[in-house]
Amino acid sequence: MRAGVIVFPGSNCDRDVIIALKTISNFKPKILWHKETEIPNLDLVVVPGGFSFGDYLRCGAIAAKSPIINSLKDHASRGGSVLGICNGFQILIETKLLPGTLITNKNLNFVCKDISLITQKTRPSPFTNGLTPGDKVNFPIAHNDGNYFCDDELTKKLHNEGQIAFKYSPNDNPNGSVDNIAGVLSENGRILGMMPHPERAIENFHSSQDGKLFFNGLIKHLLG
Repeated sequence: MRAGVIVFPGSNCDRDVIIALKTISNFKPKILWHKETEIPNLDLVVVPGGFSFGDYLRCGAIAAKSPIINSLKDHASRGGSVLGICNGFQILIETKLLPGTLITNKNLNFVCKDISLITQKTRPSPFTNGLTPGDKVNFPIAHNDGNYFCDDELTKKLHNEGQIAFKYSPNDNPNGSVDNIAGVLSENGRILGMMPHPERAIENFHSSQDGKLFFNGLIKHLLG
């Protein structure tokens, strides 16, 4: 599998994603510095979590203007798969590769804990491959601006088009996200943005190994 991980100043989850992908696929991802202007022919590009550019302005706003972003958009336009985790989700929102917006958590506090997600019925997507609607997976979260917001019209469209990949459990919405939304797909299902961290749920010393289900299904789909 050919994968790459984009690194911005302030990224702090890039190594976690690299280790997760290498552990599960036995292929080491290519490290892509944000100043690079070309992304090689890859199956998957991951935009990792962290605090790109110190979260100045809005989270992900400066990273969305990095030189590599035009190439990321080209990769996406060709049908390439893109995964944005936490700050990576924020960056994909800022680049308009995904709809909606992410605002400060409803309780105005940084939230860091394990969370239960419910897999939704989606359009065909490599990111929900191997998961069944209704399946529960447990991943950690760690964010201050993970409150997904969109108007009623967009919420209805996301539901109707199968673009909601994951929801928080109704009684454990950690940030106030509309309709408990935790992960959103693009219209073609090839781009996923999510606030929880599946890369932090693969090792025996992690509180959950459900990240293996997520990455195994993704890698199996990409390898055909």
